[in-house]
Amino acid sequence: MKQTILDLMRMGRICRMALATCLGSCILVIFYFQIIRQNPFAAEGCCRKGSRNALQELYNPTQAEYSRAALLHQARRDQVAETCRAQSAFSRKRRVLTPSDLKHLVVDEEHELIYCYVPKVACTNWKRVMMVLSGRGKYTDPMEIPSNEAHVPSNLRTLNQYSIADINHRLKSYLKFMFVREPFERLVSAYRNKFTLRYNTSFHKRYGTKIVRRYRKNATAEALQTGADVKFPEFTEYLVDPATRREAPLNEHWQTVYSLCHPCHIHYDLVGKYETLEEDANYVLRLAGAGDQLHFPSYAKSTRTTDQMTAAFFHNISARQQSQLYELYKLDFLMFNYTTPSYLKLQ
Repeated sequence: MKQTILDLMRMGRICRMALATCLGSCILVIFYFQIIRQNPFAAEGCCRKGSRNALQELYNPTQAEYSRAALLHQARRDQVAETCRAQSAFSRKRRVLTPSDLKHLVVDEEHELIYCYVPKVACTNWKRVMMVLSGRGKYTDPMEIPSNEAHVPSNLRTLNQYSIADINHRLKSYLKFMFVREPFERLVSAYRNKFTLRYNTSFHKRYGTKIVRRYRKNATAEALQTGADVKFPEFTEYLVDPATRREAPLNEHWQTVYSLCHPCHIHYDLVGKYETLEEDANYVLRLAGAGDQLHFPSYAKSTRTTDQMTAAFFHNISARQQSQLYELYKLDFLMFNYTTPSYLKLQ
């Protein structure tokens, strides 16, 4: 009898434990779906693994719209490859990339993406989007992320932070993309942003004072001290001066895309263009499986540097400077299929 009572007590404990386990599981399931309903992008990030990744969808599209876009981006890849072959035949220099060359390549582990950011090509909005993609639900709306927060290095992981083996694995198996822009429009945009706006005092101090000191005759004491009124011809003279590149690499805001993203060493699967920004950007997001929950932010066209504006700036510099600038950015023109501007006076 005593043994029977003990067995009944033991069974009672087991039943209570099973009941508690089931109840706990039900609560977790309810809690999970509450989170998913509040933040559908969290579900996408959570469940992305196991499905076709962006790289597979790009090269073996399952939808007709992807097939049409794939042809366009194949042509862009071919243009890059052809330019790289010509450059390799022309130049005897051979260079091996080091991890420090990969600091512009942002990694999203959740969606297996690598994005090379190029300043003045919507990179602030792309960094915001990458924070949403890789944030595991921490962020849901890119435009709620302040622009200064998007540029905090610790908010995004870059490829140079990985081991050599992990770098090679990701370069092989993740979709790699970048966005480019007509080189001189990008250059004028950088000048307007960094040298004509009062709040960019750090650029005025670091670069403006040096430019004024070197290239302005009879500069005032105030101009030498603040560097806040750099003229475009002075800026371009600084860029084409051989001494500038002997001192240090060009600042990323006016460095060539070729030097920032190394497209002859890294095979980019997709090259988006600023001129078709939203279309190309949303194509990347759809390939990554995020297009239903996340769309690339629209940009303010009213402040954009246009071709007409760029032509006006170039009208004020000498034919010599124009020719030297074209030589500096020539690979970007050729590699990304931008025609030589009609307003140039090439010597």
